[in-house]
Amino acid sequence: LPAGCHPVSSTTLPAMPFKTKVTEMLGIEHPVIMGGMTGVGTPELAAAVSNAGGLGIFAAHNSGSPEACSEWIKQCKQLTTKPFGVNMTLLPTMGAPPDYMGYARAIIDGGVKIVETAGNDPKKWVKVFKDAGCIVIHKCVTIRHALSAQKLGVDIISLDGFECAGHPGEDDVGNLVLQAKGARVLTAPYVCSGGIGDGKQLVACLALGAAGVNVGTRICATKECNWPEAFKERMVQADERHTVLMFRRLHNTARVFRNEVAKQVEQIESDKGKDLDFSDVAELVMGKRG
Repeated sequence: LPAGCHPVSSTTLPAMPFKTKVTEMLGIEHPVIMGGMTGVGTPELAAAVSNAGGLGIFAAHNSGSPEACSEWIKQCKQLTTKPFGVNMTLLPTMGAPPDYMGYARAIIDGGVKIVETAGNDPKKWVKVFKDAGCIVIHKCVTIRHALSAQKLGVDIISLDGFECAGHPGEDDVGNLVLQAKGARVLTAPYVCSGGIGDGKQLVACLALGAAGVNVGTRICATKECNWPEAFKERMVQADERHTVLMFRRLHNTARVFRNEVAKQVEQIESDKGKDLDFSDVAELVMGKRG
């Protein structure tokens, strides 16, 4: 060591959280946002993420109704005094569409100040939430969608690469390209979503220009997640090859865990080819199996 320098154990150094536009806008300690996941996006998990210094988000539709969503908001406020958000996903359904306006009213009346939208054109809902004084995060899988969201006044873009679970879109652009392009063309701050599991990847995303990360599947391997322990164990034991892309021929691609149900869907899609109809696989993907 140079004269006058002394070795310092890394254990003696204080934790130095990253400060970014996203942490400043959201009032959080770490630039980590929980994705608003179907099924597992609950007040308990959202509060745990917020209490750890990130932004916890639960999905409004997981509650089952606008009235239940109001109760979930109250519950989340009892579990954390830190910022949290609510996700409102706008996607095609197999039955009657959800009462989106009812959910929006519950979110606003509940005093939630951070809303994540995802799915179809959010124009109507961005205005509704912005008029109520909310910060709006919108999930985008392409740069063109991100630019459109930016024009609508979205505050933060969640830029989802092809690696993400759930719906990665149809353009198959990975995060190494997507995030770097975002840094060139976007003026709104954005977070990287898809395949994020540790601090090294967080640092890589920040280096690419993102102001944080959106994390979904990784948070499911926690005690606060409502998954059965067997699911969590299988997830931890799995490797990078244990996902499958379904619904490609229906132009509604979904990345899911490669289990027996997913394999059956894969086989049906292969057998049907261009003649595939959603009804051919509906019974398998309604969430009652797998």
